[in-house]
Amino acid sequence: MRIELQSVEALRFQDGSPVRAASAIAAFGDGFLVSQDDATSACWWRAGVGMPVRVLPPVDGHDSFSETEGTKALKPDLEAALEVVLDGSPAVLMLGSGSTAARMRAVLVGLRDGVPWAVSRDLSPLYARVAALLGIDPEQVNLEGACVVEGVLRWFHRGRPAAGLPSSSVELDLGALVATVAGRAEPADLHPTGVRAFDLGEVGGVGLAVTDAVTLPDGRVLVSAAAEDSPNAYDDGPVRGSALAVLDGTRVHATAPLPSIGGRVAKVEGLAVLGWDGHGGRVLAVVDEDDPATASALLTLRVSL
Repeated sequence: MRIELQSVEALRFQDGSPVRAASAIAAFGDGFLVSQDDATSACWWRAGVGMPVRVLPPVDGHDSFSETEGTKALKPDLEAALEVVLDGSPAVLMLGSGSTAARMRAVLVGLRDGVPWAVSRDLSPLYARVAALLGIDPEQVNLEGACVVEGVLRWFHRGRPAAGLPSSSVELDLGALVATVAGRAEPADLHPTGVRAFDLGEVGGVGLAVTDAVTLPDGRVLVSAAAEDSPNAYDDGPVRGSALAVLDGTRVHATAPLPSIGGRVAKVEGLAVLGWDGHGGRVLAVVDEDDPATASALLTLRVSL
């Protein structure tokens, strides 16, 4: 597999402020919805301009969160986003990572007469069941990517390969999950199944771990991965490298390193496919800079198999 970097664009809102900590991207209306993992708003990216979209109410009076301000434990950490359907209309489902109690929420975002709306739901019972299914302590949960394979949600756990915790995935009834977030069913009724584990290799002795996933037209899954030397599921660490990989079941069909951006490792945390055929295609990727003052990057990549 080969990856060509076609363009790099800084994600900013209309007022020039940066899109912080981009962690997921999904098609939304005539643009894309980009999650900020350390804020209660997302970015609706349309024709090169970002518009803030509130997806959650303030948390203890805060709408953005950082370690320096002592509010990191409150951040919603919405790390996965994917297109779904609610009542026959398109919407975006956003999922928290689950690594703290504040990160066990999901959000549905849609459009009504061209105006965004959002509804959220605490899914703590579901995250507890995922931890039990994976056989890990709740504080180790770090669900960072999700896609739909044959109508079933495949939810990816990043893991920490260096600590013997490989990247893995679980499966969930997508319709039941959407209904639950919409307030029409109970979180306790959601039952994850189908554990899969993945070995994506390593960079500089640090294992590559899944940060996002998108389904390809042939049913295989394209994932982004980062080799981040972090001590746990909560704290950031130095990123030694990053890559894309194509998964066929649990088999790694192809892999390639992501190009650096300005001499730095591109920690890609969100993917969206623009077009794909049997030989590859074009992919959008968002980069989490792990710095609230730095605008997240939007990459256009050409992937060739």
